[in-house]
Amino acid sequence: MTEVTYYTQEGLDKLKEEVHYLTTTGRQLISKAIAEARDKGDLSENAEYDAAKEAQGLHEAKISKLKTTLASARLIDESKLDLTKVLALSIVKIKNLKNGATMSYQLVAETEADLKIGKISVKSPIAQGLLGKSVGDKTEIEVPAGKIEFEILEITR
Repeated sequence: MTEVTYYTQEGLDKLKEEVHYLTTTGRQLISKAIAEARDKGDLSENAEYDAAKEAQGLHEAKISKLKTTLASARLIDESKLDLTKVLALSIVKIKNLKNGATMSYQLVAETEADLKIGKISVKSPIAQGLLGKSVGDKTEIEVPAGKIEFEILEITR
């Protein structure tokens, strides 16, 4: 059974666009590469043909995986998010109690995660340590650098 994954409208749209691109343009490009390799002669000794067929297999596997993800994807109505505790799609401002640094993260689906813009996967250690907590709560989270204690300063959408 596949795991249900929650998405923002933006993340769901990107996933749909990627599936569409791979099933249309992506397949055409691979088909063209196979045809070009086939035109180069004996298929039993044609490494280019073998590589193109392997690329096709990987491409189809990726499409299959994305379609499975899309089938189990659920859109979260951001207007109905509970802002009293940390949930998927919450934007959380936290303070590192050891060094005083503050940071904000939005908890998103794994495929939407992008640390450069402050989006972390709900499956990441920090997100797991924050889920279900409220403003003012302190939590100790195990990260690769060791245990760090954070305080939740703010929860928004």
